[in-house]
Amino acid sequence: MIEQSYYDIVKSYLVIVESPYAGDVGQNVAYARACIKDCLDRGEYPFASHLLYTQEGILDDTKPDERQLGIDAGMAWMAAAAKVVVYLDLGLSNGMKYGIEKASAAGKTIEFRNLDPDKVPMPTPIDFPARKEDDLLTQIRTGRI
Repeated sequence: MIEQSYYDIVKSYLVIVESPYAGDVGQNVAYARACIKDCLDRGEYPFASHLLYTQEGILDDTKPDERQLGIDAGMAWMAAAAKVVVYLDLGLSNGMKYGIEKASAAGKTIEFRNLDPDKVPMPTPIDFPARKEDDLLTQIRTGRI
């Protein structure tokens, strides 16, 4: 029997959280915090770069070059994560679409969720390398979403 390393065990619980940030920032930050709590309640170890890098004194999300730096820094963390979880209650932002594209290109499992139990997200988990003709990624690429 091969013993798993501590890193491999922990990595299986690491998730990147995709949720909206721009727009109604106050509402979106509160929502992202609720998404983080949901992940923790599921036994996952979440990371939401849009909650970290946008804090005062770090990066200014209203400056395109700083916004992109924050997005790129968040994407770098994706390599360590087991999957990307996308919370859809507030819709799908351009930043979330970008994250989905990057996760797909990296071969990550992408799981769609809602905090509202009355809303039904797309079937989960979805592993984008096993594409269907009309999956969410295709809809994003063709501008239907």
